[in-house]
Amino acid sequence: MSGENPNRILVIGGGFSGLTAGIEAAETGAEVIVVEKNPYLGGRVAQLNKYFPKICPPMCGLEINFRRIKVNPLVTFYTMSEVDSISGVPGDYTVKIKINPRYVNENCTACNACSEVCPVERNCDFNFGLNKSKAIYLPFEQAFPLKYVIDRKSCPKDCPAPCLNACKYNAIDFNMQPETVEVKVTSIVVATGWKPYDASKIDNLNFGKVKNVITNMMFERIAAKNGPTNGQILRPSDGKSVENVAFVQCAGSRDENHLPFCSYICCLASLKHTLYLKEQNPDAEVNIFYIDIRTPGKYEKFYNQVKELSGVNFIKGKVAGIEQDSDSDDVIVIAEDILNGEKIRQKVDMVVLATGMQPESFEFKVPGVKYAVDGFVVDAEGIYSAGCAKAPMDVAGCGKDSTSAALKAIQTGVRR
Repeated sequence: MSGENPNRILVIGGGFSGLTAGIEAAETGAEVIVVEKNPYLGGRVAQLNKYFPKICPPMCGLEINFRRIKVNPLVTFYTMSEVDSISGVPGDYTVKIKINPRYVNENCTACNACSEVCPVERNCDFNFGLNKSKAIYLPFEQAFPLKYVIDRKSCPKDCPAPCLNACKYNAIDFNMQPETVEVKVTSIVVATGWKPYDASKIDNLNFGKVKNVITNMMFERIAAKNGPTNGQILRPSDGKSVENVAFVQCAGSRDENHLPFCSYICCLASLKHTLYLKEQNPDAEVNIFYIDIRTPGKYEKFYNQVKELSGVNFIKGKVAGIEQDSDSDDVIVIAEDILNGEKIRQKVDMVVLATGMQPESFEFKVPGVKYAVDGFVVDAEGIYSAGCAKAPMDVAGCGKDSTSAALKAIQTGVRR
């Protein structure tokens, strides 16, 4: 690699951790290549309504990082891409990257003319299927890059493709094919992030079978201004305003049959969601069923703040079952109050499952990277984990950990 930048770092994952690691490295003079499987950068943080510790909208932090990318010529990024293979040794890796077709080129101005005439709807994955989007769509309003993308799997073979005629900029190209590029890098940061644990695997909680049982990330999207209900906390089945909600903690976490570890942020997420609801409806009743409330360090004050709100009840006990009310769209929660020694059968408008953080790499592993049994990345010389690819953590923790990963990656190139 003589004549090239002595530090050339590959970052796998373009979420908050990957962006942080990449930008921090690039601003020291390293050349950085970011690979992201989604059609946009920002990862899970982009799906949040607000995040800790400031409880502010995620774009506050993301747009700063997007701007840093735009003005830094040392950063190259590929969306809708994945790493096919990694070979070589620390200081001299060869990586093959597969770039999947977007079917929309650089001419796109995000004018929305194509989507307006598209006859096909699909479940909006950004909003976890809570609403629909067209087959040609912008992932979200402030997506980066600000370009539309076509879900070809949703397009019928006999579609007349009115989007082609609607686009004035020749931005749609159905002839795009997958490409493979090969790059040489000195080190690699794996920041593949996390996904919500599949709640349908938890039989007694009946997610997907009982109306108005949703996950914590679905609640996050409902509360978001750019979400399916424009920020109004309404239950999915009938659009009723939520007056009474039950949060079920450790839904799949700390369970040897599901995720054996604590997912760290689930308690904090439910406390945050309680604030969302109380801000809209101060008279709403909130019941939080928990094993232990875990709000480490600086977050203990936040826990005490929520605990003192009227109408907020903490019930220590596992939820045994969730059922559909026979006469309405309400939900029945069956649980035990351990402290009072009572069995509870409670009717609520909606149940929110505090599902745990499972590493994306549990299912989708990058060839050439080492993993622990739970799917988290194991560091090796030249290949370093960052953020939730390493362990469950909050956004602030991801920022610190990703900066650490960037420093390690830079040193690999220096030692070479």
